[in-house]
Amino acid sequence: MQTGSVIAEEIAQFNALAARWWDDTGPMRPLHMMNGPRAAWVAARIAPRFPPGTRVLDVGCGAGLLSEALAKAGYDVLGLDAGGEVIEAARLHAAGQNLPLAYHHGTAEALAASGAKFPVITALEVLEHVADPRAFLSLLVSLLAPGGLLFLSTLNRTPASFMVAKLGAEYVLRLLPRGTHDWRKFITPVELGRHCRAAGLRLADTAGLSFSARLRHFQVSRDMSVNYLVMAEAVEGSRALPAPAR
Repeated sequence: MQTGSVIAEEIAQFNALAARWWDDTGPMRPLHMMNGPRAAWVAARIAPRFPPGTRVLDVGCGAGLLSEALAKAGYDVLGLDAGGEVIEAARLHAAGQNLPLAYHHGTAEALAASGAKFPVITALEVLEHVADPRAFLSLLVSLLAPGGLLFLSTLNRTPASFMVAKLGAEYVLRLLPRGTHDWRKFITPVELGRHCRAAGLRLADTAGLSFSARLRHFQVSRDMSVNYLVMAEAVEGSRALPAPAR
């Protein structure tokens, strides 16, 4: 079942992992491994534009790995997710840490309808799980304040990503539950660039996020063949295409 950008089956799949989301040896281990490098990449690009305390919206936050990392870097973070169980896990983990961090169970569509605007929006590892990536980007732009920055990460649709992120991670190494990803929904950088332009965005920076088998961790690199990161900004005077009616 689908409601706007949300696919109910995807939400149910991630809700089922909520209890072990913060277990860095559990089913979310790959996210734990990549969270440090990706959060550092994002924070390093926010800092020249916006001071500590700037509001950040983390869309599709799950149980809050990125949200907590950005809050610890000094930003005022709102984590948003359509999964009630992952949001509860996020709140429980953040409790008592006295972080500038709040969580909201809901959709980006409902938040946009409220008129909310944010200087910085992140949506990492989300695009490959939404119903319509192009419409979802237009939705994110509607939440972006003038002069704001949008950060994305996703999986490239290449033979390498099929071997590494699908077969390797889900079936060989069993780092992720089977069925976590649909390789056909992975998005190439060319496709993402096209979607961004249609939404009124300009790609300002890109990078790969690669796993080093020797060092046993992820690192930012030039290799975008599997995971990659994007920073985009609204083009002044542009007008995003409207999202389809629900």
